[in-house]
Order: sequence, then C-alpha cells, then structure tokens
Amino acid sequence: MSVTRHVHKFGGSSLADADCFKRVAAIVQEHSQKQDLIVVSAAGKTTNRLLNIIELAKQADNAAAEALAALIDFQSKLVTDLLSEAPAQLILSELDNEHRQIAAVLEGELDVFNGNEVLSFGERWSARLLAALLCERDCQADWLDSRQFFKAEYATQPQVDAEQSAPLLAKCLAEKAACRIVVTGFICSDSQQRTVTLGRNGSDYSATELAALADAVSTTIWSDVAGIYSADPRLVKEAFLLENLALSEAYELSRIGSSVLHARTLEPLARSRQKVSLRCSYAPASGQTVIHRKAAKSNGAKIVSSVDDIVLLELSFQQDFLNNANALLARLGEHQMAPITRHKHAESASLRMAYTPERVAEALTIIDQFAAEFAVTEVAKKQGYSLLALVGAGVSEQPRQCYLFFQQLAEQALEFIHSSEDKLSLCAVVRRVTLDPLLIALHQQLFKQKRRLGLVVFGKGNIGSQWLQLFSQQQAKLEQQHQLELHLAGVFSSQAGHIDFSGVSVEQWSEQGDTPLIWPEVMDKLKHHPYDELAILDITASESLSAYYAEFARHGFHLITANKHAGASAQANYAALQQAFSDHSSLWLSNATVGAGLPVQKSIQDLLDSGDQIHSISGIFSGTLSWLFQQYDGSVPFSELLNDALNQGLTEPDPREDLSGNDVQRKLLILAREAGLTMDLQDIQLRSLVPDSLAQLTVDEFLDAMSELDEPMLQAYKDAQRQGKVIRFLARVDHQGQAEVRLTSVSEHHPFANLKPCDNVFAIESAWYKQNPLLIQGPGAGREVTAGAIQADLVTLCKYVR
Repeated sequence: MSVTRHVHKFGGSSLADADCFKRVAAIVQEHSQKQDLIVVSAAGKTTNRLLNIIELAKQADNAAAEALAALIDFQSKLVTDLLSEAPAQLILSELDNEHRQIAAVLEGELDVFNGNEVLSFGERWSARLLAALLCERDCQADWLDSRQFFKAEYATQPQVDAEQSAPLLAKCLAEKAACRIVVTGFICSDSQQRTVTLGRNGSDYSATELAALADAVSTTIWSDVAGIYSADPRLVKEAFLLENLALSEAYELSRIGSSVLHARTLEPLARSRQKVSLRCSYAPASGQTVIHRKAAKSNGAKIVSSVDDIVLLELSFQQDFLNNANALLARLGEHQMAPITRHKHAESASLRMAYTPERVAEALTIIDQFAAEFAVTEVAKKQGYSLLALVGAGVSEQPRQCYLFFQQLAEQALEFIHSSEDKLSLCAVVRRVTLDPLLIALHQQLFKQKRRLGLVVFGKGNIGSQWLQLFSQQQAKLEQQHQLELHLAGVFSSQAGHIDFSGVSVEQWSEQGDTPLIWPEVMDKLKHHPYDELAILDITASESLSAYYAEFARHGFHLITANKHAGASAQANYAALQQAFSDHSSLWLSNATVGAGLPVQKSIQDLLDSGDQIHSISGIFSGTLSWLFQQYDGSVPFSELLNDALNQGLTEPDPREDLSGNDVQRKLLILAREAGLTMDLQDIQLRSLVPDSLAQLTVDEFLDAMSELDEPMLQAYKDAQRQGKVIRFLARVDHQGQAEVRLTSVSEHHPFANLKPCDNVFAIESAWYKQNPLLIQGPGAGREVTAGAIQADLVTLCKYVR
C-alpha cells in the first residue's frame, strides 16, 4: 500500500529564533501527518554568517575563529532555550565536536567543496534541533541529511539527478521509523561524496524536488509571507492575495524576478503529481496561494510586478540577424539564462536583453562562449533601467489592460515593451525611476474591485418601509456613483425578520418567511457576513436594540440610526460607544435622530471642523408641538385642538409622549453632545406640559380628562398676548451647559414665531453667527424626510468605505 506524503518547507526567516522554532513545531503538529517530510533551511542568518567565516578564513583573519565561536554560541542558546536538559546536553556535546571540525577545515585549504562542507552545518543544525523539539512535544520525529540521497554535480545552479536520487531516498525512508522526518534543504553530494550546495534559492527547490522523488501529493512552502499577491504588498497596500495560480503563470512571474517564488522551485512540478502552496509561518490562518498544473484561463493580468534595477545587454550581429539572435536566445535558455525580457531591432541588427545585476556576469560568460558561432560583433552593457510587468494568461490579448499599461508608461523614458510569446507577460523597460507611483496607479486601474457593503435594517414600520422604497429607487445610482456593490442582506421588525447574504430585492422581502428575532442567533450570523463592510440601520425607537450598539462596534459594523436612545443615554455609555466605534474605524451616523432630514448635526459638525465656536443652540424641536402652538389662538379649547391633532395622526397614540417634552429633551442632549458638551439628561431642566394629575392616568382616562389642560394653556396664551408675544415650546442650551426645555413666550416677530405647520427650527449662535444666528427650518418629522435623512447618512457611509 502506497504512503500518502506531504512535504513542508520552512525557510531561515521562519526559524530565526527560539520563538520561531516553537511556532514551526506547532505548525508541524497541526498541519502535517505522521509520514510527512519537513525540509528546513539554516536558522536565521546562519548561512550568511558561515559565508563570512569562510571568507575571513581564506584571508587568514583571526576574526574567523571569533565569528565561529559567536555562531556556535547562537546555536547553543537555541538548543538550551528549546530543549530540556537531557536532550540539550546530547546536542550541545555534538555542537562542541562540530565546532572543532569546522575550525580544522578552516585551517586547511579551502576549496569549493570544503567551503560547502562548512555551509552544510547550517541546515544540519536546524534539522537536528527541530526533530528533537518535535520529540519533546510528543510528536515523534527523526532527521535526515539530504546528502545521503540528493545527487548532483557541482555547477553554478546544480540540478538534482532524479534517476540516481530516487532509489537512494527510498532506501533512506525505508530505514527510518514511521514518523515525521526533518530533512536538510539546500545541500546534496556529488559522485565523489563531496558536499554540493544547490545554489541560489536551493532550499525551496530541494523541497519540491524531494516531493517529486517521494511522490508526495503536495509541498507547502512556509515563509514570512502568505503567498503571491497581485502586487508587492509592501509597496501597494491594496494588493490582494491570489488564492490560486496556474503553474505557467507562477513560472512566468518567477522568471521575471519575483522574490517570493523562483523558477527552479517550480521545475519539479511538471514531472510530478504535487501541488505547491505558499503560506505564512507567522500567521498560518492568513490564507495561502495554491499553484496547480491546470491550464490557465485567458483572463488577463493577475499580477503587477516590477524590478527596480535592470541591466541591458545590447548585442550587435554581423549577419543573418534574426536567425542568429533566435539561436543565441535558445542557447541562453538551455543554460537557464534566458533574459527577463528582450527586444529585437531588425534595422540595426541589434538584440537588447534585460537581466538583474546579479545574473549579468553569468549571461556575459555564455554570450562570449557562443559569440563567434552566432556572429556577435559587439556587446554593450548598459545600466540604470527598471522593469514594469503584467503577468497573467492572455494578458497581451486584453485590449483594455494593454491600453492602461501603455497609458501609464506614456510619460516615462520608455526603452521598449515586449510581450512574451506565450502571452503570459507584458514587460516594459524604462529609464530607472521610482516605481512605486506607477505600480500603485496601474494596480488601482487594473484590479480595483468594487467594495461590497451589506445593509441590515431593523424597522419595517412607516419610516422603515419608506426608506426601503427609497433605497430600491436609488441603489443603482449609489452603486455607480461610489463604485460599490450594495447588498440589502436583512430586514427585521421588533419581533421577527430575515437574513440572506446572497441579497434579495426590496420587493421580495415581503414574500420571505420571517423567523423570530433571537439576538444571539442574529449576531452570530452578522459576525460571519461575507461583505467588505457591514452596516446596521436602526429605524426603530427600541431601547433594547440600542443596547447592542457596543457589540456592533466591536465587530466593526457601521451604524446608521434614527433611534435616539443611545445618543441620549448616560454620558459614560455615550462616550464609551463613541470610543468603540472610533477604535474599530466604524462610523456611527445619527443625523436622522434630530430634525429628520434637516442638516442640523452636519451643520454643527461643519462649524466646529472649520474652527468656529458654538455659543448656543435653540429652537422648536417637535413637529407636533410646533403645529399645536402655531394653531392655538385661544378661540377653541386646547384639548379640542389636541384631539384634532390626534385624529390627524400628528401626535403619538398617547399625546402625553409629545406634551411631556421628553423627546425634545433627548434631541437637545444629542445636539449638545454634538457641540462638544459633556452632559446628561438630568442636566437639562424640563417643564412638562402634562400636570401630575394627568401623568398617572391610563391613555383612555387621559383622553377623557384632557380638558384639564385648557385653563392653564389659555392663561399662558393670554399672558403672552398682553406682552405682544406668542407661546412656543422651546429648547435651548448654551456653551456653559445651561439647558432647558419649556413653554415660553417669544416676540411675534421672532424667527420661532412664524413657522409652517409642523416645521422645526434650529438657531445656532456661534462666534461667526453671533449677531445673526444660523437658522435651519423645515419639516422635522415625517416618513419621507426621515427616510431621506437615513439615505443621506448612507451616502456619507458610501463615501467612507469606497
């Protein structure tokens, strides 16, 4: 029965210190199986330190011994930090012996193979230590020196001889117990048993080569990044992780010069069944990129890539330019030295090829080797260039993407643009510039996806149903204006509702079967929403719903509300809510709580933002009380007028809710806080229009006894009339926090005296509007205007999240 294996590879950055080793051990325990193979690099900067030691030894510098001792100390500390005393002592003893071995090698003649022998200790130390750490965690493991099975002859980029290596690996695995095996990366041996290193990016290559030889089904390369992004996330903050990438696209990206993945790493995939995943060892849950062998779909660019420093090699040919140029390019490819991109210029019989600086010398060596054969007469090396590229299947066949690419390069000092023959990349070489702005602009134009904003509505009454209609009418316009996708995902009454993250049109909501509103279940669904952002719209007067605002904030939900309870809650709760929404970068928009569609809060915010100082806010904040006192002239009893308003639906079912002034008091508190005052409801003096004798009655009893209001109202009216004034129910707060809500008299010519029925009016006195207050007047209640205020807040939110 065949064994199903997986290979996991951890680079030096994943093994940088003791904490990293512990993190890797935890990943191996959670994400690997008993028979899996774990490939490791040297810990942290160990390889660089060994290279430095070798160079010092070649120069007979005494500092080599000091540097080696420091490196052994680093390795010893890793051992003591990670292992208990008994296993630590065993490894420390071996380290002591190895210290002497390396010192002896450094004192002798240092040819390439002796140097490689010294370098091999980095991987051997990591493999031995990780295996011991896993065993301490009751995760049985052993380690294996890859020089026992990887066979390759020395070269600049050695290639593993799979035919020789496969049976040797099978023998090694058969001799090991059935457990996880930690294997050294980067190193192999030649036919004379001398140590050979696999060269640039050899560790990743050794992992996929090992998977091919062991017939593993997958290789996971764990590093300090989660995978391949649409652009370098260090330069382009909007870059997004690519969850899947075709092998051909990954190979093209690596060929162009990606630092995340290299072409050699991908070579074994073509002759094996493995898939390769790239994951982050520092954040295993942050996603991954899976590279598969399926053919790529021709859907254009997936990645914007760049190389800051490019060298151009310009070759002149004596004869038969096209044939000789093509033959030389083929020969360079055979030696794994194909240029990143190139340009043939038939008129001048010249070939320009782009290389990264570290590969130029090797390319020139090969060109010199074949110069005579292919009639190369001159080779010029030109520096000071950069490269910008689009990578993705069929990219050069996408007119829009090609146009955007050319457009971004229009003002640059462009040398040439070349499309690869397989149409997997479009490369441009330009005079060296700072590439960041180009990358950001190009990525934004190519890949900027519409953000998705989910909306969940609480409140299906008069205002809620009106807003749903308004949203249905305006949705397409909003999406187009703000480049968003708006999804109505849920609608609830106070008792029941429905959530569907796939989105349902407003017309269909009434046809959906509502389920009871059970808050823990609803919150659990909301926490797992699929959108970029989620907004809660509270179009209720429910105090119990406002109690969940803090939880909305904690989960990063935005809030649009017409509900006054939270805005007028205790100062400590209000401040905590403001802080919670701020901490989670969420908006709490509440312009519909005061003045319906009138821009009262926005005007206060704009004045403060512009540097003005608010001195006072006053006005008539109740549409019901505005209508009553505009109509009342003493000719009919006040109770009769009140009954008329009740029959017209201008009051609450219990008119005392209007007459008490409680609603006006809450509105004044909200505006005072908007102006920066720290206040509570009890700081606002309230004089209710409902006498104590009527306050305790049932609604029906109150309606029968409303005539008790007639005499005091008539007296107040006559007192004002004698002074040439009228009575109005006003609210006022000043910058010192002095606030009151009461029936008072104002001049017949006062701005508050002559309003249209049901109008609200707000007067804002400030440093700039002192002599002539800023007046905001209009309907302060009603389905349409309140729904409009909610819609205006939604527009504000759209601008914020786009």
